[in-house]
Amino acid sequence: MPKIIQGFKNFIFRGNAVDLAVGVVIGASFNGMVQAMVKDLFTPVIGAFVKTSNFSNLSFSINGSEFMYGDFLNTVISFFIVAATVYFIVILPMNTIMSKVKKPKLPTTKICPECLSEIPKEAKRCSHCVQPVK
Repeated sequence: MPKIIQGFKNFIFRGNAVDLAVGVVIGASFNGMVQAMVKDLFTPVIGAFVKTSNFSNLSFSINGSEFMYGDFLNTVISFFIVAATVYFIVILPMNTIMSKVKKPKLPTTKICPECLSEIPKEAKRCSHCVQPVK
């Protein structure tokens, strides 16, 4: 039994599990912030143009079944805000940093001037047409 507990302890304290737990907690907090921003800032601005201040109350009914499309609209707005935030605050800066850090890959082949075949860079003769290459 202690071996099972030791394995569980190793799993929990491995860096990936702790990093994932921190990411989930921060993500949940970020979600709450985005939901509040949509409800308190974006919905009233959009509502000023469409003459309603609360999308979550928008609905219609068919045969007694109520369809809450306003609440869905709030969720769609939240999704796009989260996606834009992740792109502009995480993805775009990381791509910029990685492009500056990543070294360009040096070519390993060259083109034979005689037959235009691709040959290894160190080759002294073309393997296709047997011509000397520089």
